[in-house]
Amino acid sequence: MPFIEPVTLAGRHVTIEPLAREHESGIRAAAADGELWRLWYTSVPSPERMAAEIERRLALQQAGSMLPFTVRAASGRVVGMTTYMNIDNTHRRLEIGSTWYATSVHRSPLNTECKLMLLAHAFDTLDCIAVEFRTHFFNQQSRRAIERLGARLDGILRSHTRASDGTLRDTVVYSIIAGEWPAVRSHLRWQLDKPR
Repeated sequence: MPFIEPVTLAGRHVTIEPLAREHESGIRAAAADGELWRLWYTSVPSPERMAAEIERRLALQQAGSMLPFTVRAASGRVVGMTTYMNIDNTHRRLEIGSTWYATSVHRSPLNTECKLMLLAHAFDTLDCIAVEFRTHFFNQQSRRAIERLGARLDGILRSHTRASDGTLRDTVVYSIIAGEWPAVRSHLRWQLDKPR
């Protein structure tokens, strides 16, 4: 029995809900906001490939290795996707990844609150010992966002995977461990509450 079950998490700026096929049109529109699939160092599907990506994520959920989410802004508009992935039931570890948001919500409180809720659920409810984040070596925006969360660099997996364009990806690995979570939680709450 997997230790992770579908859940909806709601905050002031964002709601994270289990991914469903009926979210496809909203997810396609979110990806089109900034044409995110054109960034060579990301794996955001193009709108015409979104249905297949949703099916892929749902199949991985059935296999017990992923819990995919649709991300909604406070307005209710679908603005992206995120997941619990590489779920390790035995050692109670997981990765938060395959995350992307519409360009119009970048530099808003949305990502901070999204990660705060996902981390709180992982550590406080699921009793995880560690949560990992991975990104492409060249994805500087993602690396800075992960570091702002308080995650620490574990290392770089060189020539780790092959990207859709055939290039080899060096994967940068970060993590937050259970003992660090209280300080990280305080930091994320402070970021959300500070005047903008």
